[in-house]
Amino acid sequence: MFPINTNKEAIEQLEENNVDQAMKLFHKAVLEKRDVQSLTNLAWVIWREEDDLERALSLASEAVDLRPTSHFPYSLCGELLLENKRYEDALNMLQQAISIEPTNITHHNLGVAYYYLGETAKAATHFGLAAGKSDYTLYNQVKCLIELGEKGEALRLTQTFDEDAEDFIGTIDLAELYAEIGLHEEAVHWFEKGWKDYYLQPEWVGLYIYSLLQSKQETKANNTVKEFLRYKKEEILETKTEELDEDWTEEDKKEVIIRLTKEINDFEILLKKIKDGYLPAILLEPSSERDCYLFGCERHQHPEYKDS
Repeated sequence: MFPINTNKEAIEQLEENNVDQAMKLFHKAVLEKRDVQSLTNLAWVIWREEDDLERALSLASEAVDLRPTSHFPYSLCGELLLENKRYEDALNMLQQAISIEPTNITHHNLGVAYYYLGETAKAATHFGLAAGKSDYTLYNQVKCLIELGEKGEALRLTQTFDEDAEDFIGTIDLAELYAEIGLHEEAVHWFEKGWKDYYLQPEWVGLYIYSLLQSKQETKANNTVKEFLRYKKEEILETKTEELDEDWTEEDKKEVIIRLTKEINDFEILLKKIKDGYLPAILLEPSSERDCYLFGCERHQHPEYKDS
């Protein structure tokens, strides 16, 4: 008889969505042999299935201490450190990962680390190395370039976004880029395309109104203001009259009304600034990307770990 491969069995259980059984087997693998593979795989599944950042980070760090020849433990540890907002530590870990094997996700996550460390030019470079055809990594790159004052290159990249691409960021996000670059007629075009499909929020609606005013469309700007306020007031009225149940309590209702009222107040304050020429800024808050770092994952054709 061949010996049972606990790791393989654990992954098979995970693929069949038998999470509890898979978790037991991943733990068993660590008990059998506390090595790079078992520690990394248990860390990954704890993070994905239990969202336990501290336990996952502890296990991944232990795997890294074994000086693995695969980028998996370093990439996973870097991702976890980003989630923990330990950007300097994440940067060091991701640099080790990329020295072993550069991947798009590691480049993206390096971009995130550099951005939060205030190194926007380096962030732009790494986002650029990871960017897809029309995805949020490309969006991050363009936002960084705008912050750096490189609006020519930012515009060139913005014009490459394809609405029909599978990874397209969305019409409102694209409109925001055009507005920040200063091409307000293009921004208005994309804001209009997304108006009925997006939840109305003060920040992007304010930027839409700014672009309308810059495009000399004052009547439309005023009508947009009225429409936003009418929509929010209707939301408040609907919330007040909605019947309560076990999933929708009086406290839930109060919280929503407070939030909607704040949105109206924030919008009115923003409007005053916009009329004085203020350009509303949409903050860039890039987040880490996740990947599969399971040794032996057949779906992603990952081999089991072997020291080289």
